[in-house]
Amino acid sequence: MSRILIAEDEARIAMFVAKGLRSNGFTVTVVEDGPAAVDYALTGEFDLLVLDVGLPGCDGFTVLRRIRGSGSSLPVIFLTARDSVADTVAGLEGGADDYVPKPFRFEELLARIRLRLRAGGTTEVTVLRAGDVSLDLRTRRATVGERTVDLTAREFLLLETFLRNADQVLSREQVLSRVWGYDFDPGSNVVDVYVRYLRRKLGAERIVTVRGMGYRLVPH
Repeated sequence: MSRILIAEDEARIAMFVAKGLRSNGFTVTVVEDGPAAVDYALTGEFDLLVLDVGLPGCDGFTVLRRIRGSGSSLPVIFLTARDSVADTVAGLEGGADDYVPKPFRFEELLARIRLRLRAGGTTEVTVLRAGDVSLDLRTRRATVGERTVDLTAREFLLLETFLRNADQVLSREQVLSRVWGYDFDPGSNVVDVYVRYLRRKLGAERIVTVRGMGYRLVPH
């Protein structure tokens, strides 16, 4: 089980990312300032650091310099509202492995984390399956039995979420946060709309409605 350190001082975002990572099987520790990020990162107990640039105490660029100055090769993904070219270049030249600007979708961050962990030697599943439904995360190809199914980008993320939680009930709020990001509107009916799209393509019986709770992908 991979261990992820999150250095983020905005509690709502830290909680959102931590909850999503834990639900995907990661062990997560959260710190709220730059000095703590350096201390925890240098313990050698973590496989990757998600690092906010705007931390109190010392900013993310300083944290990164101290980590790399110690000789650590811990993978680091910057998480920041600064999306200018200059900040991106500064982060990558300073030794960051990737850069995700806010606002972001959780699935995008999750994909970046998995990519960096694979590069570091951690094996990740690249094809998700539940019954006769499969999804290749590399080619982004979905199949139902022998039939290939064309998916939009959002349908792909929704199916990936269902497959990673096959036969489990997912609430609309859980789906919204994982597929549409932390700025989702909890009153939106977009989940119901996209579930209908998937049902048309996969077969209506594969995604069932659990009254008052949400949806569940049923393997066939």
